[in-house]
Amino acid sequence: MKIKIWMLSLLLTVSVVSLAHGYTREEIIKRGYLQCGVSTGVPGFSTVDSKGHWSGFDVDFCRAVAVATLGDASKVELLPLASGEAYTALLSGKVDLLSRQAEWTFSRDSALSVHFVGVSYYDAQGFLVMNRLGAQEVKGLKKARVCVAVDSDEAARLMDYSERNFMDFKPVPYESWDLAIKGFGGACDIISLKKSRLYGIQKEMASTRSSEILTEEIAKEPLGPVVRQGDDVWFNIVRWTLFAMINGEELGVTMNNVEEMKISNSLVIKRFFGLEGNHGNGIGLDDDWAAEIIRQVGNYGEVFERNLGQASSLKIERGLNNLWNQGGLQYAPPLR
Repeated sequence: MKIKIWMLSLLLTVSVVSLAHGYTREEIIKRGYLQCGVSTGVPGFSTVDSKGHWSGFDVDFCRAVAVATLGDASKVELLPLASGEAYTALLSGKVDLLSRQAEWTFSRDSALSVHFVGVSYYDAQGFLVMNRLGAQEVKGLKKARVCVAVDSDEAARLMDYSERNFMDFKPVPYESWDLAIKGFGGACDIISLKKSRLYGIQKEMASTRSSEILTEEIAKEPLGPVVRQGDDVWFNIVRWTLFAMINGEELGVTMNNVEEMKISNSLVIKRFFGLEGNHGNGIGLDDDWAAEIIRQVGNYGEVFERNLGQASSLKIERGLNNLWNQGGLQYAPPLR
């Protein structure tokens, strides 16, 4: 029932959104900065330190869009949004885009007047389990206590999985995932969420050795940036920002070698740097917008590694988020 009421409130919001939002890029330029909605605090994706400095995979994508639009990664206001308010904030014009672990689903894509621009992170729902259970795989978790957030998609998928596989999980309900996470290790022995979140939960525990993330997964969770419908130019700017970061990695253009690569004789590299063709004008950007993203923020692989991968405290493997030619799913249309 809560989900239905939430969906209805969003649809009502859509009906009063101004047609002026068809000119998002112009509004941002006039304002002088991008307004980007992020999570309220997810390790590796969006966190803020004691000095007010934001970091994370999703945060860096906001900065990349600011570079494409305004030429400066610092010209962005990051607004932390809880799950229940994120889409309302986007549809009402409070933010220009969401970059906050938003899951791409049919209902959101078809009923909320929003567009998912692509998949920035291929995730899956998994299990974080207390080692005291002695379980190495899901089938050893029968009748275990599971912390869940009431009326959440993850809880519904988990209980469906439990019923289909005769697991007889014992749900311990909480009003939010923040509360459910706090209950993990005490009131319950299992928590099932996006694997990317489970790494952060495990890292913040007093002892990471007291729990284990199982290899098994029960649902796909493709995550990506979201914009309002009705502005194809803005949709293309945000989408091609993601594509530019992926193409940059594939071409070997990095923050460290961007100046060196600029003098390459390769036609593909020249196009990436805006030295061949005219690829910026079609969406109102400078010709060197893609190269500038790499210069100021980095390519997809660099952003992944410093926030989530081996250069981070989480040490998440690339997996499906590797490039298509390295065993992953990240694939972008060419800049030509």
